[in-house]
Amino acid sequence: MAKTKTKGTNAKIKELKGIKPEKVTDDQLEKLQTTVNNINRLKLDIGSVEIQKYEIMTNLSSLRDTISSLQAEFQKDYDTYDVNIQDGTINYPKENGEVNKED
Repeated sequence: MAKTKTKGTNAKIKELKGIKPEKVTDDQLEKLQTTVNNINRLKLDIGSVEIQKYEIMTNLSSLRDTISSLQAEFQKDYDTYDVNIQDGTINYPKENGEVNKED
C-alpha cells in the first residue's frame, strides 16, 4: 500500500496528539528579527537626536549668557541696553518727552 502525503497532514497529526511546535517558521523569525533590529536602530537614532538637542540647548544657553553680559555692558556704558540690532542705534529712554542725547 503506497503512502500519499497530504500537505499539512503531519502538522494536523501533531495537533491532534497535542504536540506543540518548538519553533516559529523561518519567515516569522525573519520578520521578528527585522522588526526588532529596526526598533533598536530607531532607539539609537533617538539617542543621537537627544544628544544633538542637548548640545543645541547648551549653545543657546551660552548665547543667552553672552546677550546678558552685553546688556550689562551697554547699561554701564550708555545707561540703557536698548540697542537697535540692525544699525547699532542706541535708543535712550525718553525723559519729559525728549530723548536724552549725550554729545
